Amino acid sequence: MEQKKLLIITYYFPPAGGPGVQRWLKFVKYLPEFDVQPIVYVPENPTYPIVDEGLVSEISDKVIVLKNQIWEPYQLASVFSKNKTKKISSGIFPQKKKQTFLDKTFLWVRGNLFIPDARVFWVKPSVSYLEKYIQENNIDTIVTSGPPHSLHLIGLELQKKLNVKWFADFRDPWTTIGYHKALRLSSYAAKKHKNLEHKVLNAADEIIVTSKTTKTEFQAITNKPITVITNGYDVETVEKQALDSKFTLAHIGSFLSDRNPPFFWEVLVELLQEVPEFKNHLEIKLIGAVSQEVLDAIKEHQLNDYLNLVGYVSHKEAVAHQRKSQVLLLIEINSEDTKSIIPGKLFEYMVSNRPIVAIGPQGSDFADIVTQTNTGVFFDYSEKAKLKSVILDFFNQFLEGKLQSHGIGLQQYSRKNLTKQLADLVKK
Repeated sequence: MEQKKLLIITYYFPPAGGPGVQRWLKFVKYLPEFDVQPIVYVPENPTYPIVDEGLVSEISDKVIVLKNQIWEPYQLASVFSKNKTKKISSGIFPQKKKQTFLDKTFLWVRGNLFIPDARVFWVKPSVSYLEKYIQENNIDTIVTSGPPHSLHLIGLELQKKLNVKWFADFRDPWTTIGYHKALRLSSYAAKKHKNLEHKVLNAADEIIVTSKTTKTEFQAITNKPITVITNGYDVETVEKQALDSKFTLAHIGSFLSDRNPPFFWEVLVELLQEVPEFKNHLEIKLIGAVSQEVLDAIKEHQLNDYLNLVGYVSHKEAVAHQRKSQVLLLIEINSEDTKSIIPGKLFEYMVSNRPIVAIGPQGSDFADIVTQTNTGVFFDYSEKAKLKSVILDFFNQFLEGKLQSHGIGLQQYSRKNLTKQLADLVKK
């Protein structure tokens, strides 16, 4: 039987690092097993805030990769401040009260001049390039993956011109994503974002989202079919790891300013004061980009002596840290707007055999997953006493050499099973 061709339009693909690349890298890996030929369209010269060359070797040899030139204003902005440009393109913004004039200028320009985002200049050349390719190769189904949500505008134009079936995949929400309010949007810009979101959601043939809250949110905007396909975990070839000798509380990934939980640092300070052995074993291990506000909070709580600031590591090294750390930290911003966010690393955490301390707003989608899979404990920002009790319990289990998680029902989140859902959807 001839394989179905699926054109996937995405910005993040190896050598891009970070969480945004994993979803479609893994879908592409397994789609051929379900009789779908993946054709991936990516920028030829992107400005990736994080690069992980090790991921290039994970690209399936059965995928066709198309590349086309992109012009991004980040390339120009980096002339003024390479560091600020890199942070903003990563979604790491300084807190409002600490923003310099240059910070405010960069954010205003990003939010008001480049709508929906700074990759919008790739839309026209991509439509021109892909229109010809689609016709020459008899492709009838495309997927656009955002953010950046400007890629959905490519799908919108191709659908108009060629009448292809178009799936719009939202790895994150659009106008309700946490950092959207930080962009200093004018009323005109905010309205334009809303209008583009409405247009995409009502034009796409089908919509794919990663959480049930995003599905509910979008159902208020469109009557188009919406399917939830979460992120997941893959089989990772990492050598067996010896557990850290210290009681390591490890956060892996970007530790943004707004994710800084004061009550968590307070709990650690209290345990250091009340439990004599705690100070001999505690280590706060931070892997990935960490905002200055988080580092300042650690210093203010006099926890610097316990800090191990590892910095960015490759995905393979990150997985190794997940498996050898004593406890894994998952922290989301305390906001209504972040209830729908299910961090991709959650699923890798779940199969690491290490207990998770998950912190987020009450009613978070990832709270249900952590609880149902028995892989850790969820806390909202009001549950300081509960958090303190659980960390002390984990510490005592660590001293006894018995600390581990006992996950259940994890197979439903395997990348292969999730890809089958996707393949069934695009072939129907």
